[in-house]
Amino acid sequence: MVIRRILREYEKLLASADRWFDTCTSAAGEAITCRKGCAQCCRGLFDITLLDAWLLKEAFDRLPATVRQPVLAKALVRLEALQEEWPQLQPPYLLNLLPHEEWMETPEDDLTPCSLLDEQGLCLVYEARPLTCRLHGLPHVDVSGEVFAEEWCTLNFVGTDPLKKAELRWHFRQTFLQQLQLMRELTQQLTGYPVHEVDTFIPLALLADYTACDWRALGLQSPPSSLVDKT
Repeated sequence: MVIRRILREYEKLLASADRWFDTCTSAAGEAITCRKGCAQCCRGLFDITLLDAWLLKEAFDRLPATVRQPVLAKALVRLEALQEEWPQLQPPYLLNLLPHEEWMETPEDDLTPCSLLDEQGLCLVYEARPLTCRLHGLPHVDVSGEVFAEEWCTLNFVGTDPLKKAELRWHFRQTFLQQLQLMRELTQQLTGYPVHEVDTFIPLALLADYTACDWRALGLQSPPSSLVDKT
């Protein structure tokens, strides 16, 4: 099945991000406090790709019903609040079907814990977490010197500037382009034409049913992308 192949390729990309992060923590030592089990940054709403959402939903559906039920209850609360602002937000809850400028800027003061955190603050689907979760906490500086994200967790690199640390650099442009290509392949299969960006929020992904969706009827279009412009 073509979709399954695309998802497996994306899992390989996610694994490469983990290897980069592990290399960074080994090189930086105690300067990086990010570790499995730290949930300081797992707050608020942030967009994830359909690739991430699909894998996340599959992993979530494999959890016991007793674990899923309270998570779904929290996700529904999130959905209801979002639908008050955007009544047109309907299954499969894709942000790209909303005005682009409205969902690109999410409130920075939203401290609501991620729906997927358990009572101990651990991610229930850690091995299937989105790419942005795997990259968060460190600046994103390409091996070429191009800066994709110049911010980092304030618990890391206290008193130092990680943007100047060559050992933290990685093939970010190549990785993002690979993600872009896989998204195009996935949407080609689903809609009949390639779309380079399809996004949602984590709580919405847990409530969606991507396999039952009539993708060709959605009318998805690609929003502007600086990454695409430079390819």
